[in-house]
Amino acid sequence: MSVITANDIKRRGVACIAESLAHAPEVAISVRGKETYVVMNMEQYQHLRACELEAALLEARKDRAEGRIAHRTVEEHIKALNDE
Repeated sequence: MSVITANDIKRRGVACIAESLAHAPEVAISVRGKETYVVMNMEQYQHLRACELEAALLEARKDRAEGRIAHRTVEEHIKALNDE
């Protein structure tokens, strides 16, 4: 992964991010020598969000198939949470 420093951004602005993203799907931003943030273009972000949502859906389907989903009203659910 490409890395740019916070000072680069301070000096050059968004242009240094755009240049780095032209060569890699994401770029780490280093603050005081530590990689602290990741920047990516919107297309990459939307792809990662879609993957995250797909994984959550698969997990919910697995929970349902294995009987780990409770069927109860909102009131019953809140009572169960308070009883825990």
